[in-house]
Amino acid sequence: MSGLTLKRLIVVAVSQVLGAILTVLLVGPGFDILGVLLQIPAIRGISTATYGSLYFLATSIPIGLTIMIWMDQFVDTRILPD
Repeated sequence: MSGLTLKRLIVVAVSQVLGAILTVLLVGPGFDILGVLLQIPAIRGISTATYGSLYFLATSIPIGLTIMIWMDQFVDTRILPD
């Protein structure tokens, strides 16, 4: 396995982990903060179990792909064509 392939795998793995972490923060404390800022008591954070695994994946994968695009640019892995 070449060094560039290893770099690409690391970028994909790190971006998906960061996407999952950001999703947990968005669904839980993020909704709580939004409810306080907008002064709407009905908006409150929920657990990932209540949110559902399918919705969790449908949220975290696009966030992870967005992070991967930025990491690809800065780490220069050339995953995406120029």
